[in-house]
Amino acid sequence: MLPIILQIIPDLLKDIPYSTVFIFGLAAAVSFLTTLVNRLLTNPEKSKAWRKEISDWNRELRTAQRNKDTKTVEKLMKKQQTIFQLQSKMMWQSMKVSLLFLIPLFLMWQILGGFYTNSQGSISVAYFPGLGSNLPLPLFNISLIWWYLVCSLLFGTAFQHAFKLIEVSE
Repeated sequence: MLPIILQIIPDLLKDIPYSTVFIFGLAAAVSFLTTLVNRLLTNPEKSKAWRKEISDWNRELRTAQRNKDTKTVEKLMKKQQTIFQLQSKMMWQSMKVSLLFLIPLFLMWQILGGFYTNSQGSISVAYFPGLGSNLPLPLFNISLIWWYLVCSLLFGTAFQHAFKLIEVSE
């Protein structure tokens, strides 16, 4: 099935700047979709209240520990289990979207990896000013991965602000 899908994608998208724009658009679309689903499956107001409660508790605990106020520390430690429960609820909120998109994203990466690879190895998809098209970076020396990550972070952050999932003040 993978070779059939690869035949549908035009070879023009293997050349810079078309590949750069294609991955840019793909990252924007995936980020938009995941942010939209996140917005629909979670309650941002509730998450914000939970984050504030956890943050306030952490701040009070640090202050009490710094001031060596054992009475306040003991009082705050009684609330620790509740804070852990809130943290696990928040983690589950973020995991719902991740689990939903896990297999589709894996398939997308299989297709992209197959498309942007030839007999000599990986094909460059973007030119990074000052670095070139093959990035001398650790872990992944593949411009496809780095370019997608940069674009995904850009759009993910922008869409999260637009959908009010995070605020600038945080």
